[in-house]
Amino acid sequence: MVLSSAASTGTASSATGVTATDVSGGSDLLPLHPFELPGDPLSPNRNLAPITTRINGLGALEVGGCQLSELAHRYGTPLYVLDEATLRATCRAYRQALERFYPGPSLALYASKANSSLAISALVASEGLGLDAVSAGELLTALGGGMPPERMVLHGNNKSAEELELAVARGVTVVVDNWNDLELLAAIAPARSSRVRLLVRFTPGIECHTHEYIRTGHLDSKFGFDPDQLEAVLRHLAECPWADLDGLHAHIGSQIFELEPHRDLAGVMADALQLARSLGHRCSDLNVGGGLGIRYVAGDDPPSIEDWVRTVSEAVVSACSQRGLALPRLLCEPGRSLVATAGVTLYSVGSRKAITGLRTYLSVDGGMSDNPRPITYQSQYTAVLADRPLAPATEMVTLAGKHCESGDVLLKNLALPAAASGDVLAVFATGAYNASMSSNYNRIPRPAAVLVSDGGADLIQRREQPEDLLRYDVLPSRLSSLS
Repeated sequence: MVLSSAASTGTASSATGVTATDVSGGSDLLPLHPFELPGDPLSPNRNLAPITTRINGLGALEVGGCQLSELAHRYGTPLYVLDEATLRATCRAYRQALERFYPGPSLALYASKANSSLAISALVASEGLGLDAVSAGELLTALGGGMPPERMVLHGNNKSAEELELAVARGVTVVVDNWNDLELLAAIAPARSSRVRLLVRFTPGIECHTHEYIRTGHLDSKFGFDPDQLEAVLRHLAECPWADLDGLHAHIGSQIFELEPHRDLAGVMADALQLARSLGHRCSDLNVGGGLGIRYVAGDDPPSIEDWVRTVSEAVVSACSQRGLALPRLLCEPGRSLVATAGVTLYSVGSRKAITGLRTYLSVDGGMSDNPRPITYQSQYTAVLADRPLAPATEMVTLAGKHCESGDVLLKNLALPAAASGDVLAVFATGAYNASMSSNYNRIPRPAAVLVSDGGADLIQRREQPEDLLRYDVLPSRLSSLS
């Protein structure tokens, strides 16, 4: 069974099970991509929708046993919906693949910048994963959700003294990114009774075919020490009695569909590991970062979680064997591939503007404040009407947000059945970097979020109200007297 989705080039095929309605008066069909219901429960990143997605007896979409349009009416829109079964399945896919393919100890760390909340932290912790944070807020959120500090790391290219103090006090491993980190830690750590656990991050000089803004492994990057600085850093740390160098970290990018760069990374990191151990560091951990891509539209074809883990594991084992190194604990940091496919965003359709011979704008009650990725990265998504996912498409629309910004467009060339004001639209694969990158642009409140499972929905983020946005404003008395 398939559904229609965001269109690009090509025409609908009878093999899809969905036929586009001819709206041009000619013989051409609307260009459609088939939207497939989930087909790979063992690697949710390869699906367009959560693994529990189904069409109920009314012909409407359900996720986690909940009809999406009913969730929209109950909680309002825009609404972030997170499928618990998909998130748990992805956690288990990483954990079990590491156990199967890597002969040494291992730990997957959830890159919480993708979507940080108490509920997600608790769920990931319950599945035995760790977590990486990049701020005091993410760190406190994870701890508040029950994530054990010994399974956490703190990243960041410009950590504050307060963030480092918090991490050290809570027993969280610090990923040292630069000399400034070391200077701040040197002032903080000596007062502690135990040594500070560290990973050193360096840039491995590996390019990936991904968006310029999310390519972090090449030499021109704000993250990590340059390779020619690494020996100096390792020698310096060998003279720091407060430092315990647990291991090394590198990351080559995000939304990557290639496997070869990860093989290359293993050799670079094994060379660094050999150097670190030769200088007297225990260096028991090797953190290869994350970066596995997901399927946003039908044409995307990311590797499976199993293939990614197998590739990384075999490459690390081979690189260490060639250098005569004892196997380190293998760490990885999935973020997008862990949580994105579990998420669906619901909108209510509002106004329509048809420009003859050009395009039709269909506006929804959200936009760039709840999903900044299209305007920032030109990201693409798959979307359908929640209550008519199998209805033939009769028009091509540009899905516009409500913000006062011409570029606030969520989807271009989206083939849909005729949509009326009040219809609920579902956009898939929005579990990563939507809520976490949301804003109050135009003073629009952030959406609510619910976790769905077995027919029930739990509120995990309350909807902001307009008056909430005034909470931290301060009006000086000299100005209030002028009104």
